[in-house]
Amino acid sequence: MRRFTLTTLRNFGMGKKRIEEGIQEEAEYLLKQFHGTKGQPFDPRHLITYATFNVICSIIFGKRYGYDNKMFQTFIALLVENSEIFASIWGKLFNAFSALMEWVPGPHQRMIPNYAKCREFVLEEAQEHRATLDPNSPRDFIDCFFIRMDQEKHGEASEFTMENMVACCIDLFTAGTETTSATLQYGLLILQKYPEIEEKVQEEIDHVVGRSRMPSMADRGQMPYTDAVVHEIQRFIAFASMIVPRATVKDTLFRGYIIPKGTMILPVLISALHDDKEFPNPKEFDPGHFLNEDGTFRKSDYFMPFSAGKRICTGEGLARMELFLFFTSILQNFKLKPITDPKDIDATPLPKPTGRFPRPYKFCVIPR
Repeated sequence: MRRFTLTTLRNFGMGKKRIEEGIQEEAEYLLKQFHGTKGQPFDPRHLITYATFNVICSIIFGKRYGYDNKMFQTFIALLVENSEIFASIWGKLFNAFSALMEWVPGPHQRMIPNYAKCREFVLEEAQEHRATLDPNSPRDFIDCFFIRMDQEKHGEASEFTMENMVACCIDLFTAGTETTSATLQYGLLILQKYPEIEEKVQEEIDHVVGRSRMPSMADRGQMPYTDAVVHEIQRFIAFASMIVPRATVKDTLFRGYIIPKGTMILPVLISALHDDKEFPNPKEFDPGHFLNEDGTFRKSDYFMPFSAGKRICTGEGLARMELFLFFTSILQNFKLKPITDPKDIDATPLPKPTGRFPRPYKFCVIPR
């Protein structure tokens, strides 16, 4: 499933011009929503989540939804609720002792009904795709999955089933929305705390991009400071400080130690992202961590917010593109105005087991 998914995402332009244009289009819709706040305080959480969700929708379903679409809003709310329940003590107990917990009242009782509703949403879209499928011209991820299903329909051991299609789609939505959305929200909060950094980014945007067109990925090479700020946001927040467990497939020699075959491994990414030798004062937000003395961008092998190795995040290329384009589009068009003194903004993460999320906040955006 992973190999098929990665190949399909790449075929549909992950990290390429086709997806870039889709993100730019979605950024325009997001900017319209920001303009609609008319300089009044608002919570950006839902708008940013809808924008990142629509990017995944364009890949899976071949279309986007209006932010006021009730079915769209409900689907997102169900996925978010399940993610939060799963990460809670109720979810952990349900996962470990499912037979027992079926008889215990609590929020975990909503997880399976929520998943069933999400499944219906995906299946409804899939049925529309099946009715209009052209095997010679796949439009999106679901079309590609159907084509592969038809190719393997006589294979008894085929993994390409409707259940796996639904599971893959929901996994892509869950993994591809919340992480990027939270990083964008966190980044906008941090930039309110450091208005001098926001100002330098906007100066670079004005110099390289101007105001008459949307930022593009081709601009990134000429915007080392902005690129450094985006990298520093990811490094500083270390959203996935510890990722899902892995296991060694053979006895492995690592730094003089033998790790036996089958040993569970818990990669702690924050140990690299906050390494004080590579990043002096790692708990301080400093774009200089990714800048050379001459102002050019500095790469670091310790920058691994998407994990590393063969099991690195499938959507890394997509996420990198979204973060750069959404950030630059917002800062190109708006000045961020906090509703409290910047010195009083709390940039420490909420203690959630699924990631390092920003604390809820409201702010104003003022057209530039």
